[in-house]
Amino acid sequence: MKKEKFNIITDSCIPLPLENIDTDQIVPARFLKATTREGFGENLFRDWRFDKEGNKIEDFVLNNPAYKGCILVAGKNFGCGSSREHAAWAIADYGFRVVVSSFFADIHKNNELNNFVLPVVVSEEFLQALFHSIAEDNKTTVTVNLPEQTITNNKTGASEQFEINGYKKHCLMNGLDDIDFLLDNKDKIENYEQKNG
Repeated sequence: MKKEKFNIITDSCIPLPLENIDTDQIVPARFLKATTREGFGENLFRDWRFDKEGNKIEDFVLNNPAYKGCILVAGKNFGCGSSREHAAWAIADYGFRVVVSSFFADIHKNNELNNFVLPVVVSEEFLQALFHSIAEDNKTTVTVNLPEQTITNNKTGASEQFEINGYKKHCLMNGLDDIDFLLDNKDKIENYEQKNG
């Protein structure tokens, strides 16, 4: 099934200035029983959002109505720990389209890309300046331009380039998962096999 195409996104941010956020914190292991991607968003950062009785922890950023947006800004080494894809499912199902950090665990970074979430790696200086901008003004917006591979802090005007695998960039911009990509190129694949078979 084709997903929403990814081009240029401008939105406000949810700041999570913590380093080494692991996949068990993103979605706790007890919620991994499901095998479909739907519904994982409600358990994103579950133990930080809710206490043991299921009450909202008011001072956690996702429970603060002052912060809105589809861009999560997280500290260095985001998505470390186990390789569970459920963490990326939870991020996507919650509604995040972009995660910004100065470093991602490789497997988690790929899991995000496979689930139509764009992981944007920025310098530590850019990241800290962005946290500062959001702290000063919770309505600070960021523009992520996938075609140009740039991210801009619209409060300061600071901008950086980011890297992305060319194939994954094509898939995001065209709303294709790996199977969609193969189906879109079925004729080319069959022609190649006939010529080289």
